[in-house]
Amino acid sequence: MQNYPYQNFYEVIEANAKNDPKKTAIFIDDKKVTYLRLKQNIDTFARFLEFSNIKNGDRVAIIVGNSEEFVVSLFAITKIGAVAVPLNTFLKKEEFEYILNDCGAKMLVSSAAYASETKDLLETTKIEKIVWTDKYEHLDERNYSFTEIDISQETYERLAKRPTLDDLACIVYTSGTTGKPKGAMLSYRNFFSNAIGGAESFEITCKDRFIVFLPMFHSFTLSIMVLLPMFTCSSIVIVRSVFPFANVLKQTLLKQVTIFLGVPTLYNALLKAKIPWYFMWFNKVRIFISGSAPLSEQALNEFNSKFKNAKLLEGYGLSECSPAVSVNRLDWQKPLSVGLPLPGYEVKIVNDEMMEVRTGEIGEIMIKGDCVMHGYLNHSDATDETIVNGWLLSGDLGKKDEDGFIYIVDRKKDLIISKGINIYPREIEEVLYKYEGVDAAAVVGLLDEATRDEDVLAFIQPKEGVTLQEMEIRKYLKNHLANFKLPKHIYVVEELPKNATGKVLKRVLKEKVKEGLFKKG
Repeated sequence: MQNYPYQNFYEVIEANAKNDPKKTAIFIDDKKVTYLRLKQNIDTFARFLEFSNIKNGDRVAIIVGNSEEFVVSLFAITKIGAVAVPLNTFLKKEEFEYILNDCGAKMLVSSAAYASETKDLLETTKIEKIVWTDKYEHLDERNYSFTEIDISQETYERLAKRPTLDDLACIVYTSGTTGKPKGAMLSYRNFFSNAIGGAESFEITCKDRFIVFLPMFHSFTLSIMVLLPMFTCSSIVIVRSVFPFANVLKQTLLKQVTIFLGVPTLYNALLKAKIPWYFMWFNKVRIFISGSAPLSEQALNEFNSKFKNAKLLEGYGLSECSPAVSVNRLDWQKPLSVGLPLPGYEVKIVNDEMMEVRTGEIGEIMIKGDCVMHGYLNHSDATDETIVNGWLLSGDLGKKDEDGFIYIVDRKKDLIISKGINIYPREIEEVLYKYEGVDAAAVVGLLDEATRDEDVLAFIQPKEGVTLQEMEIRKYLKNHLANFKLPKHIYVVEELPKNATGKVLKRVLKEKVKEGLFKKG
């Protein structure tokens, strides 16, 4: 049974402000925010929320880029027992409308940068007020300035009712690759189980500094790069955007970052980039963490040979598990594996009858532990299909080796069945990544209406300045893959469509093929 030192997020900040008040919690631009100052800002905004009639259990949405205001909003909302709903800032007005109406949010914290998509939400949702985190021209009784609140409200510490471990902390909406997005309901226990497991696996101390340039709204960044460092009284270095990437490297160097979290597309870019010698000599990074999508074995090996003083650790997770499930360890890694389950979690590989398969056999990944969400908001049927006797069905196909290391084979929904044989796109993608001149690859299955069988389609993004020949690629694949795995069509594209975290949008690729937008070869 896991021992939890805190009941809610606010208690973490409260303890840090008391035990180490002058410690820098946040570095952003040229500014430092101590834990004491962060607590005072959280207290002030929490007071405003109460004045605004936000009560225990109410939903408050956050549409804000990486910033101190995001952190303050998250902790203030949860301090008073309300539920934070961080939203993908890349969405459009109609998508925001759907989510805000689905969760019944009463208030929105928004950056003026997204005003064109958010300002009219007062009329189309149940939102009563919008708090703007930066300069907004049209302030009135329903539009407030975050900065002015900071000036006008007294520091507030009293708590009528503290949230407890199993209360809802956040609703995180899944990406909605099929149908509308669903809200995963996550408790303090869910997030803290990730923090405890991450702190142990990465051997985190209060001296560590985490760089946050991936979007804070994403569950991966939120849990591992915001809540985990707060939990361990470490520091976070906030970078407002990944572009220009030179600034990310600059901040990594200047702020002496030790923990760096990225996605495969970013690590592939790092491999190609000409990184200044002084960065390679003087950076303090001890751990590079990769998640969201699998790294190719070639990229992993090249990265480890380039950055000899740090470990690149692949992990695995999903929003429904808060989100981290497994990670390679500092003292034990295996190529192509997403590591061992975090402490306190169990992982099983099961067949369609939910019976555990033998070591090395492929099946669906099931997870049990304090990371498993309470369920999907307003979707009890989907919850019952996903959580069975406390075990969460991930929808991912994988296998375990004799040491318990987990290997992701594919998404269950990405599995291609051709002539009754299972084909795993990732296996073909791994082979394509080893072909010289291939920058990125994606393999999908598409139903042939005439034969009612699935065709294998491969999409290849060449490296800059490289011209790829279809016939040469086919010859190469024939030497490395069984005939039934060979793609029927190969498409060479300028750029593969990706989401905010670098995952290739395979659904978009299928749609474009149906619309005749891709040419072969």
